[in-house]
Amino acid sequence: MSPISKKYRLHFSLLIMMFFMMWLVNISVGSVSIPLGETLKFLLLQNLENDTWQTILEALRFPKSLTVIVVGMGLSVSGLLMQTLFRNPMAGPSVLGISSGASLGVAFFLMGSSWWGISAAGWGMQMSIVLSAIVGALGVLGLILILSYKIKNTLSILIIGLMLSALTSSVISVLSYFTTSQKLQQYIFWGFGNVSNLTYSELAFLYTSVGIGLFIVLFFLKPLNSLLLGENLAQSMGVNIRFTQNTILIIVGVIVGILTAFVGPIAFIGLAVPHIARLFFKTSNHMILFPAVILLGSIVMLICDTLAQLPFSEQVIPINAVTSLIGAPLVILLILKQKNYSI
Repeated sequence: MSPISKKYRLHFSLLIMMFFMMWLVNISVGSVSIPLGETLKFLLLQNLENDTWQTILEALRFPKSLTVIVVGMGLSVSGLLMQTLFRNPMAGPSVLGISSGASLGVAFFLMGSSWWGISAAGWGMQMSIVLSAIVGALGVLGLILILSYKIKNTLSILIIGLMLSALTSSVISVLSYFTTSQKLQQYIFWGFGNVSNLTYSELAFLYTSVGIGLFIVLFFLKPLNSLLLGENLAQSMGVNIRFTQNTILIIVGVIVGILTAFVGPIAFIGLAVPHIARLFFKTSNHMILFPAVILLGSIVMLICDTLAQLPFSEQVIPINAVTSLIGAPLVILLILKQKNYSI
């Protein structure tokens, strides 16, 4: 094994250990503190003597941790794909307006429901929000795919995505102005992001959807490496630019749309984690970065969710606030320590 391979092996070993450590801590921390040893027994499928702890872990914290992990994986890989496709370090899952489209769908449902005469509560309300977000996200994705057939370069698609984000934000602002304070409050709470309250059946759907998307990405790792050299050179190496571009757009659109629908718009993760992976592994090789961002995305989300719990308190900080508050300074610090950093 070459020294480089040994270095990557050590890095991945550290990340895997850190992942399981943070997963254990994340499940243990909350308004009711559960010893790490008891949490470990639960993860090893052993029944706990304390029935209250068993119920808390089984019904609340374990499914929430699974939600956090899949969100971290999906958004981080989506960010990596966008930054490579557009060769832009500022590209992220929201760059195409997919998240904004999902937000617009929810805004139309929550703030415009009184106009349409629609009412829902409980489980019906939750599923209506999810469906509205998916419809909004896929609507924007479909529009981008249609426009992409008339556009020859990815930079133009990037600009169109940003304009669509601005357009949807403007429509949401108009809806906010005319809606009631109660409806506006509902929308604001959804926008904070919420990784709790997902059922195991909903988690199965999330993991299946994201898992299929990540599996397809495996077949595009070599073309993604070629795209870093430029579209013309990649095409001369046999990469089908149009097919690769459209497939990546669809994968990112579906993953981000579905995740946003279930947990709300989660900021920062997709933008920052790929940079952290590149700085940590010091490579742009997607064969290394792909598994790296999956692990790092999960770890960063677990850390953020743990901090959002405010240990030994019943208060929970919105996850969106924590992801940006903790992650942004970290990325700035890492980049300042590097010279000639690029994607």
